[in-house]
Amino acid sequence: LKEKMQNILATIGIKTDREGAEKLFNQYIVEQLALKNDGSVDTAVDAFSDIELAFELKKNPQEQRFPLYVASVEETQYYIIPLRGAGLWNAIWGYIALNEDKNSIKGVVFDHQGETAGLGAEITQQWFMDRFLEEKIFDASGALVGITVSKTYNDPDDKDDHEVDAISGATITGDG
Repeated sequence: LKEKMQNILATIGIKTDREGAEKLFNQYIVEQLALKNDGSVDTAVDAFSDIELAFELKKNPQEQRFPLYVASVEETQYYIIPLRGAGLWNAIWGYIALNEDKNSIKGVVFDHQGETAGLGAEITQQWFMDRFLEEKIFDASGALVGITVSKTYNDPDDKDDHEVDAISGATITGDG
């Protein structure tokens, strides 16, 4: 549980060890919501301890609950969402923090269970995670488009193209 707290905090730039994680988590995470598919809040579910994303994704959509963590740092709010996907060999997961605009990325954290060392396992490296900073998840018309990990990525300074540069040799991990 403390590692989960550390990862959530890392997306907003708060680094800590396991011993300090709970105190900082309680200091910066001001709201923990369990969201239904329609966006409403399920107050009967504890977002942190009751929701395991791997299990939620297997449920009927009407029964699924998704955690949303709201952080406040120096009077700025951030919205932290867990992520889960399929890598080459097993699951990959992480967290993404959105800035107060709910569009640009403040930070990400990724982890994996069994990606190839030197290839897909590179998703845990800070240089890769930094590629997501300030990328936009909505297009100019307000449609959710997300971020694509692309082999044809050309401009690392273009934060409105919804793309980050892929890791060579790790296409399946990047797609996940």
